[in-house]
Amino acid sequence: MSARMKIAMAQMAPVWLDKRATLKKIYAAVEAAAKQEAGLIVFGEALLPGYPFWLALTGGAEWNTSLNKKMHAHYMEQSVCIEQGDLEQLCQLSKKYQIGVYLGVVERPLQRGGHSLYCSLVYINPEGTIGSVHRKLQPTYDERLTWSPGDGNGLQTHSLGGFEVGGLNCWENWMPLPRAALYAQGENVHVAVWPGSKHNTQDITRFIAKESRRSEERRV
Repeated sequence: MSARMKIAMAQMAPVWLDKRATLKKIYAAVEAAAKQEAGLIVFGEALLPGYPFWLALTGGAEWNTSLNKKMHAHYMEQSVCIEQGDLEQLCQLSKKYQIGVYLGVVERPLQRGGHSLYCSLVYINPEGTIGSVHRKLQPTYDERLTWSPGDGNGLQTHSLGGFEVGGLNCWENWMPLPRAALYAQGENVHVAVWPGSKHNTQDITRFIAKESRRSEERRV
């Protein structure tokens, strides 16, 4: 394959549960990647506004407690509503610098009633248009206490710089059928976003490259 594309991986922490402050960090990362002539920048799972770590570290499953109600209410307040323009400035930056963006967000979509949260992977193309919003099919373990199950509507690939890019959230990368759905669309650059944990990622990353026969492209 003769095509070449530089990919920036923004391994950064959010300003946890602060949407506006985290967006400022994201904008700065996009500008830095563009200056290095990257064609695509990738951010981690649920970076905006942050992963719900408190569920595993506290009594997150306790019913009807004041603390859990306050935490979830704040999480809802800081979540991303695409319909209300939360990603508009990011789309403008993407267009300005002609760079694709994969961003993990905690989404509160109005089209779903505005009362449920989803772990979503948003793709923005270099024209500044949101190409797809993939909502995590099945939240993992304690994530189910705050995130709703998604659907397959966002399992889409996109043409970018001579490649066909697609992506999955966290544990979805271990699920054969979502991977197959992307392979079937001609995916040859796979974006696997995680909130962290080398233990969960180091083997599956290599396996996906071999399984999809894309090891050569992944080295580009």
